[in-house]
Amino acid sequence: MGAAMIRTFFLLLCPALISPIVSCAQSVDDIIARNLEARGGLEKIKAVKTMRTSGTLRQGGFRAAFIQENQRPNRVREETIIQGMAATEAFDGKVGWRVSPFGGRKDPDLLSADDMKGLVEDADLDGLLVDYRNKDHRAELIGHESVEGTDCYKIKLILNSSDVRYYYIDADSYLELKIETERKIRGTVQYNETLYGDYEKVNGIYFPFAFESGQKSNPNRVKFTVDKVELNVPLSGSRFSMPAGGAK
Repeated sequence: MGAAMIRTFFLLLCPALISPIVSCAQSVDDIIARNLEARGGLEKIKAVKTMRTSGTLRQGGFRAAFIQENQRPNRVREETIIQGMAATEAFDGKVGWRVSPFGGRKDPDLLSADDMKGLVEDADLDGLLVDYRNKDHRAELIGHESVEGTDCYKIKLILNSSDVRYYYIDADSYLELKIETERKIRGTVQYNETLYGDYEKVNGIYFPFAFESGQKSNPNRVKFTVDKVELNVPLSGSRFSMPAGGAK
């Protein structure tokens, strides 16, 4: 029996095989639930109180180490380290700040609401799809789309900031293969994408140990290799607070 005929046969047969309250089509919440289960399950995800991710990044001939630290409920600190000197961006749940020593500035600067949008998203330890309604986000299932030959469910998530993220969920593994973002910065929409791979399990939860990110359709992406993911490590809340001496 040909593939098209099998599909037609299934669509005709499906209503007769299931109860009236169940649909053959999966909803966006079905896909998100399968995604969370594939990652390790909501209970294990919620049990993570702190996380430290470390590794290396490269773009062309440029190489650096990176560290990202997260602490519930919504704190994040990100460092890019070259020859022992770290450029730092952080969000403490209310305030975003950065230190840019490579530009000759050692004092911290406050970030504008636009400039800290990415940090605010990174600060969500669970991921933006988890409890998305309670976060005032809106999600819808767009359909299917291929990512490098792999069939994926495509979910559109409209954030409470009105920015948009598109999630590409592998139709077999239900893990994220790509996320596209549309983020408005100072009146201009920026289009970026991140591709994920090399998933490994840490304490029962799957994390991507390789990903690459850059402007959409631009092949010159920054490539990240994760060396270690540490869960529930001791982290002081002061690591996320803006150091004294910064602009107020």
